Amino acid sequence: MRILLLGSGGREHALAWKIAQSSMLEELFIAPGNAGTRQHGKNVNIDPLNFEQVKTFVLENNIELVLVGPEEPLVNGIHDFFLADEQLSKIAVVGPGKVGAQLEGSKDFAKQFMQRHNIPTAKYATFTKDTLENGYRFLEGTKAPYVLKADGLAAGKGVVILEDLQEAKDELKSMLADAKFGEASSRVVIEQFLKGIELSVFVITDGDSYKILPEAKDYKRIREGDTGLNTGGMGAVSPVPFADNTFKDKIENQIIIPTIKGLKSEKILYKGFIFFGLINVKGEPYVIEYNCRMGDPETEVVIPRLRSDLLDLLEGVATNTLSERDIQFTEQCAATVMMVSGGYPESYQKGKQIFGINAVTESIVFHAGTSADGPSITSAGGRVLAVTSYGKNLEAALRRSYESIGKIEFDKAYYRKDIGFDVVK
Repeated sequence: MRILLLGSGGREHALAWKIAQSSMLEELFIAPGNAGTRQHGKNVNIDPLNFEQVKTFVLENNIELVLVGPEEPLVNGIHDFFLADEQLSKIAVVGPGKVGAQLEGSKDFAKQFMQRHNIPTAKYATFTKDTLENGYRFLEGTKAPYVLKADGLAAGKGVVILEDLQEAKDELKSMLADAKFGEASSRVVIEQFLKGIELSVFVITDGDSYKILPEAKDYKRIREGDTGLNTGGMGAVSPVPFADNTFKDKIENQIIIPTIKGLKSEKILYKGFIFFGLINVKGEPYVIEYNCRMGDPETEVVIPRLRSDLLDLLEGVATNTLSERDIQFTEQCAATVMMVSGGYPESYQKGKQIFGINAVTESIVFHAGTSADGPSITSAGGRVLAVTSYGKNLEAALRRSYESIGKIEFDKAYYRKDIGFDVVK
């Protein structure tokens, strides 16, 4: 098969790494890719948000399947664009249609969907600039901490949790009246704070059947002990020790099945990955958020644990035959630790030369924000590398990742030294 993978991060490098292992693969193109993805296919200088550019490339290169890595092209309707175009309509796109992608693109849409299908989630209300005073009153009737979420995509920065009522009111005004997150915060969801421990669960679906992928736990805060600013993710582990079979059965029966059935009953086009951001509250799972694609850095631990042929599963999605495909995982644990640019998630410098990647032999180095000039590799983003290792347990996997990080260097490199601290006993 001739495949086009859209995206340029660590998630896409992990997907490219896995797809390249498939005997079904004829040629893999990654748009735009990074310095790591070029090891597994051909990088092409295309903007995934420029659908006309994507169309031209797909037709000129006889692409049979397009796998969409990031959320923005999905929320902007790339799948619908293909279906509406006579020349493209027969080419498979793995990723939901525009309405399905609203599970991630609109917090309010996702909350209403969960309410309609009795999927456990925190109580909430949604406000706009015109109902700001109602928002203040809602906060006054809510117990701290206060959870405020920009309705739209805000590059992972649209969720604020505050302890002080006045600060929460000020933040609500900043988001709604002052457009702190632009159009993304033209509506704000305020929800009940749920106390528990978080995990991420992933499924791949063809709209009828689904397969559950390994669960993972990621670490969003920049500093040790889960403190400091939120980031796109500083590391991840899989499996998650507290997610035993009883808990996983609850997730499947109370959350996954109602979600798949709900999408189907509402005739919402959904072919691709669903990410369930969950929280374990005293043994009961609740949905914090949906994403319409794989997570990052969770992909860097989930995909390495997949023993099955990923391309076979993707073809199953494309042809509505996923139920006939086999899915298996390794029993080994996987752990990834992100190396990021100094200053991230605030201002940081790019273009730092990276040394030592080739010295790593015991781990897989997935590139998240890199570019290449010949053999020289430089940093090109806040999150630069994801160093992933296997182990018989999480401790062994983490130890190996940290040993490998010791061989890599670039100016002002930073990483958390406590990934997995809360689940590794």
